[in-house]
Amino acid sequence: MADQSVILKIKRQLTPTSAPYWEEFSVPYRPNMNVISALMDIAADPVTRDGKATTPITYDSNCLEEVCGSCAMLINGKARMACSALIDHLEQPVRLEPFSKFPVVRDLAVDRAVLFENLKIVKAWVPIDGTYDLGPGPRLSPEEQEAAYPLSRCISCCCCMEACPQFDEHTGFVGAATISQVRLFNTHPTGKALKHDRLAALMGDGGIQECGYAQNCVEVCPKDIPLTKSISEVGGQVMKQAFADLFRR
Repeated sequence: MADQSVILKIKRQLTPTSAPYWEEFSVPYRPNMNVISALMDIAADPVTRDGKATTPITYDSNCLEEVCGSCAMLINGKARMACSALIDHLEQPVRLEPFSKFPVVRDLAVDRAVLFENLKIVKAWVPIDGTYDLGPGPRLSPEEQEAAYPLSRCISCCCCMEACPQFDEHTGFVGAATISQVRLFNTHPTGKALKHDRLAALMGDGGIQECGYAQNCVEVCPKDIPLTKSISEVGGQVMKQAFADLFRR
């Protein structure tokens, strides 16, 4: 880079209820640096580009290798992971914003509890009675493992929900990540014991019928999960279950 510096324009917010504002920073450029390393440089010397002393940027991060999903944010307007966003591949100034569809905690950190509440609603777990030894569980064939593994790669980053035009406070749409986890646990030999409950949960308000199949989710997913295929397959399961429930009455 010609000037050997990186310019970052960051949207900040001190409290969940305060007004947002922008600050610009300049940090030394290093080859192969990512957005997180630039934020670390700001933390080491929290001074704005015009020389004004300020506070370090608040953001979430943990693994720094695209596994935990915590450092998701809007980078140049796109939902992505800050740990895998390389400065060399970004236009400057690099614009950093918190997710727009989640409550802001402070600066770039947001409250993504809605995802975990949705996962509880659809019972996204394998039901196991741990009070006594049940012995080895059912075997999964290599074909079943190969189908399930991509779905298990979800890191709860919420990029799919941020990019989804149907996910907002008015629809209450559960989002692609939750639907994909329903598909994962419905295919598990033990997990499918709760299949009826999961599909029933997706029939209510905010369920799968809210999806407009915009396919934004699969475009931004950092783990390349086949989200649109999950939505299609689970949608078919929900429809069959709805008809079965209708005629069972």
